[in-house]
Parts: sequence; C-alpha cells; structure tokens
Amino acid sequence: MKSFFSLVYLLLVLAFFSHITWAVKGNSLCKQTGMGEIRPHSVTITEFGAVGDGVTLNTKAFQNAIFYLNSFADKGGAKLFVPAGRWLTGSFDLISHLTLWLDKDAIILGSMNSDDWPVVDPLPSYGRGRELPGGRHRSLIYGRNLTDVIITGDNGTFDGQGSVWWNWFRSKTLNYTRPHLVELMNSTGVVISNLTFLNSPFWTIHPVYCSHVIVQDVTILAPLDSPNTDGIDPDSSDDVCIEDCYISTGDDLISIKSGWDEYGISFARPSRNIIIRRLTGHNQNGSGIAIGSEMSGGVSEVYAENIYFFNSSTGIILKTARGRGGYVRNIYISNVTLVGVDTAIFFNSNFSQHPDEFYDPNSLPVIERITFKDVIGDNIKVAGLLKGIEGDSFRHICLLNITLDVTTKSPWNCSNIQGYSSLVSPEICEPLKESIYPKHYSDCYLLPNHLRSSARHLAKETFPDIRS
Repeated sequence: MKSFFSLVYLLLVLAFFSHITWAVKGNSLCKQTGMGEIRPHSVTITEFGAVGDGVTLNTKAFQNAIFYLNSFADKGGAKLFVPAGRWLTGSFDLISHLTLWLDKDAIILGSMNSDDWPVVDPLPSYGRGRELPGGRHRSLIYGRNLTDVIITGDNGTFDGQGSVWWNWFRSKTLNYTRPHLVELMNSTGVVISNLTFLNSPFWTIHPVYCSHVIVQDVTILAPLDSPNTDGIDPDSSDDVCIEDCYISTGDDLISIKSGWDEYGISFARPSRNIIIRRLTGHNQNGSGIAIGSEMSGGVSEVYAENIYFFNSSTGIILKTARGRGGYVRNIYISNVTLVGVDTAIFFNSNFSQHPDEFYDPNSLPVIERITFKDVIGDNIKVAGLLKGIEGDSFRHICLLNITLDVTTKSPWNCSNIQGYSSLVSPEICEPLKESIYPKHYSDCYLLPNHLRSSARHLAKETFPDIRS
C-alpha cells in the first residue's frame, strides 16, 4: 500500500513540475511588450481624406497615412487611429514601429474588386501559389521586414468580404491564389489583439517567416461552409503565442505550417516554440488544431492547453504525406475538452497534394514525441484515427488520461504507429497499449530533463524507498 501511494505522489509531483514548465515558458513568451507605450505621434485616417461610408474606396488614404507616419519610425513610432465608420479599402502596407488602432465601431472592409488586391510573388517555401501556379493576391493588411508592429483596438473589426472570392474559388474562375486577411512576412515583434476578423477570402491571420508574434483576445468568424478560411496559421515562424481566442470558420481554426515539399525542405525554416492556450471554437470541415499539411521545413516545440472544441469535424490533426519530408516532433497538448466532435485525434498521412512533379516521393516525414494529456470528450464518433506511413512509423506517441464518450463500436484505428498510453478510455489500440509508466516516461514529450530530474529528486527525498 505504501508503494502505491508513493507512486501516486510521484505522479503528482511530476504533474506539478509539468505545470511549472508550462507556466514559465508560457508567461515569458506570451508577455506583451510595448503595448503600454504611447507612440509619440498619432494621426486619424480622416486627416488623409478617408470617408467611412462603406462605399468610398480609401486605399490611397491608408497608403498616404502610412507614408506620412513612416517619417516617425525612428522617432519612437506612430499610431494610426481608425474611428467609427465603415472604411472600404484595398490592400495596404504597414511599417515598423506602428500601432494600427481601431475604434470599437470601426470596420475596415476589404474591397470586392480583385484589382484592389495586387498580385505578388509566391512564397519561396511554397514555390507557387497555394491554390494555383504562379503568384498570389496580397493580403488586405500586409507587411514585410518589419519590427514592432501592433494591430489592436477596442474590438474593432476587419471584414474581408470574402464571399466573392469563395464564389470564384468554387466556380474555378480564380486567376491567382486567394489573399489572406492579414499577412506579415519576415517580421519580428508583432502583436495582434482585441479585434474581430470576419469573412477572410482565404486564411485569416498568416505570420510567415516571423519571430516573436502574439495573437491575443481575437475573434475570427467565417461561415462554416466557406472554403479554406483558416483562423490563425503560423508558418515557418518561431516564438508565437496564441491565447484567449474564439474562432469559428470553414476550415482549421489554427494550422501550423512550414513550407511545401521540396520548397519547404530547401527553405528550411521551421515553426517552433508555439504556445496555444485558452482557445475555443468550432468548424464544419476542418480541425481545431492542425499541424500541416505543409510542414516540410519542420515543426517542433508546440504547447497547447485549455482547449475547448465543439460541434466540429476533428479535434486535433496532424497532416502529412510521402514527399513532404521535414519533421513534427515535441508536441504537447493537454487539458482539452471536446463536445460533439466527429474524430478526436487524427493522424492523416495521405495529404498528397504536391506543388509540382519535382517533389521527391521518397522524402518521408519524421513524426515523433507527440503527447496528448488530460483530454475529455462527450458525443465523440471516433476516438482516434492514427495512421502513419508504411515504412515510416510515427513513434513515441503518448496518450495519458484520455476519457472519451464514443458512439461507434470501433473507437480507435491505428497503423504504422508506435507509442505508449496510460489511463485511456475506451481501450487504446494495440500499438499504443504499452504503459507509459514506469519505463517509458522519458520517451514521452512531457518535461525537460532538468525539471524531470528535479521532480524525481524531490520525490525520492520524500519517499526514499522509491526506485529510480
């Protein structure tokens, strides 16, 4: 009996240190910097002739305001205030050391004329537009090579008016890949907060090749049948924090990416150190959190906790295929609640759309050290579809304390996968039946080694009879 309580105590200690690890990492990465600073110069968009009637095109007003404020970039930066009104505009660029601030009744509307969204080069890690060969339409709010950019307000709104783009996509009359609502490239020190984003033509918020990005307290909405209207897509970016968001769209709520096949492998910029917490939402055709399918530059060190998805197709999905290459490793997802979700956990290794014929079909992804912990679900159709690639088993997949109310008779379907589990209901599939404890704990991505050692040392001091 004493050894039983000793083991329980050890598990509690380890869980405690896991929480400390998360708290330290999360607090440092998600801490906003510069939000409280007052920019030394501020202008209102109406000073540049903008008219907030929802009809007048204000692209030139935004461009002229940004051009004027650029002279203050080396003087502490500047603020562009958008007051109440409906401000129709085409794509415009941001600058460094800028705060774009929307009043609570301000709505920036994306033009429904494709000519107001210029065509730019494809991303080098994709090699072409994501939907069509060649270039792609530039996002409504765009910036590249920037530092210290804040897009915020008193819950103002960006509305991409994406229905016209969705119709062009469905009718196959697009000439170029659809634009995002917000895209920042090669930028650092980005904060997007306290805003609502509606009806993006394509992905909504897309930081690509960025570092130190915070997305907080945003609402992202699009019709559940709108095509590919992802919420937030960190792409080949590092040190990203996403927290306190509500997302309801037609595709993945969050999708972590890092380039497409041979182009992503060659560009070799991974997504790493990404924190997602206190995320709520649902979708009809996508997933709550996705990794991939474009993950050829690698994805690692992803931490997600306190997640709630409801009435959705898939809870958490990893998407990859032969030819992707790259890796997905060191993923830790915990404290997840799912209600009315078709598939709770899905590893799909057959996302086989490729940019061109030059990809290497023998380039296989490395998938390892992925942990799901403390997941509960009600009215779940399938607990897990966990399918690796033949000859390329996904390994060290760990499931701990998973309880799902499943409505089908075959809750798990696993192949070409290896890992461990403890306290999983319904009963886990054969390849994952070996217990995490005691000897496979170090194979699961849970704790950094030094904190794990500290936890064990503390437990041994308290209960000297516990064996290492």
